[in-house]
Amino acid sequence: MNRPFAYGDKVLLLDSKQRRYLITLAEGAEFHTHAGLIPHAELVDRAEGTVFVSSKNAKYTALRPTLEDFVLEMPRGAQVIYPKDLAPICMLADIGPGTTVFESGLGSGALSMTMLRYGAEIIGYEIREDFLNRAKANVRSFLGEAVLDRYHARLGDAYEGIAERDIDRVVLDLPEPWRVVPHAQEALRAGGILVAYTPSITQAMQTREAMATRAWNSARTIEVLHRGWHIEGQAVRPDHRMVAHTAFLTVGRFLG
Repeated sequence: MNRPFAYGDKVLLLDSKQRRYLITLAEGAEFHTHAGLIPHAELVDRAEGTVFVSSKNAKYTALRPTLEDFVLEMPRGAQVIYPKDLAPICMLADIGPGTTVFESGLGSGALSMTMLRYGAEIIGYEIREDFLNRAKANVRSFLGEAVLDRYHARLGDAYEGIAERDIDRVVLDLPEPWRVVPHAQEALRAGGILVAYTPSITQAMQTREAMATRAWNSARTIEVLHRGWHIEGQAVRPDHRMVAHTAFLTVGRFLG
């Protein structure tokens, strides 16, 4: 997308300390911080990578936000799944173009957006209307209106059952995913995959217990740790802080 910024575009502004500010360009609007203001009109028709100076001489670099940027900065109701887990979930679930995914526990839509970006078609159940509306709004906001043709999200309780059949994948971000395992066995096609995202190991254990039957194969549970490195000239060391535990990812293959 190599075109100048226009009204309606999302823009990520980075200051000299790499603090991030996500804005949507609107006529007559202004970007305000303690370091001054920048009228949105100044960004319109300018190229990505341009450096803008605020009314108090603070410099901001303007870029188009990536999906990672948007997930970290977007409006949210529920806690989001962070990028360090989003990509592994899509790999474990083998998400690709045309894959039909049943997702439950939509939250703020971070996982939905990622799977839609991979080309999946999603059937989503969410028990809270405010979370459902937030997820739809975030998906529409970042990916555009057209993607809603592949995003079939509605109010529903996966603990009570899954109405759809012949689904390729089941992806769960729920407090008790083991309660959905029997319903997943009815909904998944043979060879389908289930992935459950659970913050605590006891949740992962109960999910694995529910999958400890001949219907499931290759069940495993992993944890993804994310450590950055400080590199400045010859000074190279691990960052003092790291993103360690967020959740356990449990995956299994349904045999039918």
